This record gives sequence, C-alpha cells and structure tokens, in this order.
Amino acid sequence: MSIDRAVLMFAGTVVLVSLALGYYVSSYWFLLTAFAGLNMIQASLTGFCPAAIVFKKIGCKPGVAFK
Repeated sequence: MSIDRAVLMFAGTVVLVSLALGYYVSSYWFLLTAFAGLNMIQASLTGFCPAAIVFKKIGCKPGVAFK
C-alpha cells in the first residue's frame, strides 16, 4: 500500500469513527472530525502530513503526493 492510500484510509477512518462517536457518545467528538478536515486542508497546501511520516517509517511505499 502506498503512503497516499494509507493516509486517505486513515483520514477517512478518523472521520467516520468520530462522526459515530459524536452521534452516539458526545457531540464533542465532532471536534475530531473538524481537526481531521483542517489537517487535510493544511496537508494539501503545505505538503506536510504527520500521518505520512508515520506511514513512511512503518514501511509503506512512496506515493505521488507524499514521498
């Protein structure tokens, strides 16, 4: 799996889990959804993504967006 796909899968999972937690547990979990969205915008503008660094260290192949 490439870093790009891993980052997208991780971000999507964070969004879906935080939406479920916000609905069933506490509305404060929606803040995690907002954080994930802001992080995706920041990564698209700067090219810096902490999750991509982690996935690179665990051995994911380089992608197009994150190398």
